[in-house]
Amino acid sequence: MDFLSSVILGIVEGVTEFLPVSSTGHLVLASQLLSIPKTEFLKSFEITIQMGGITAVVFLYWKSFLNLELIKKLAVAFVPTGIIGLALYKVVKEYLLGNSYVVLWSLALGGLALILFELWYKDRVVHGDGVKEITYKQSFLVGLFQALAIIPGVSRSGATILGGLFLGVTRATIVEFSFLLAVPTLAAATGLDLLKSYSSFSLADFEFLAVGFIFSFITAISAIRFMLKYVRNHTFIAFGIYRLVVALLFWVIVF
Repeated sequence: MDFLSSVILGIVEGVTEFLPVSSTGHLVLASQLLSIPKTEFLKSFEITIQMGGITAVVFLYWKSFLNLELIKKLAVAFVPTGIIGLALYKVVKEYLLGNSYVVLWSLALGGLALILFELWYKDRVVHGDGVKEITYKQSFLVGLFQALAIIPGVSRSGATILGGLFLGVTRATIVEFSFLLAVPTLAAATGLDLLKSYSSFSLADFEFLAVGFIFSFITAISAIRFMLKYVRNHTFIAFGIYRLVVALLFWVIVF
């Protein structure tokens, strides 16, 4: 890896982390296009620079994390993801992360799911009152949906948003809840990976991580603000189409 690659991957992570398009999937495909060797450090880099997105959420929503009731709901939502992620960490990192075939199929099937779901959901009218409308039961079930995102290409935000909509949560509310739930989820994933891998990093590796973090943080702020505006008047069908197009293009170009 070099400086330019860490900048590009940081931007890709920041732009895609909070959109239902799969940041991990885009990082895997981007690293392949950049011809970056599939090393253990690259896998750790793709996980660790998610800290940029976490920091962006905390920067924009720090007041929300002072609400004890919300913290409890986020904790409940994190439980299934944390348990499943910890149990399958080794399998995911060794066999799924970096696997272009898994990413492409997940992108395509996830895109199709977004389109079909929105066509089914479009006539529903749901009223709510912000993140406080979410119940503890809904929080736990959203966490189960989020756990699907351990498969690269599925999209953590996409899984949580569709799960929330299916459970009757309003669109704007589940998008915001998805942002907030990213903090414990991505922090746990990053912490676990750093704990297991940091001893093998060189000084240059830490420098690349710092660069990726900075650019991820900056672009994530813009992506979050864009998403909040977008969901007011749009469905996610455009993202579904985008996922299908990206999967097809990469299949043609890469394979």
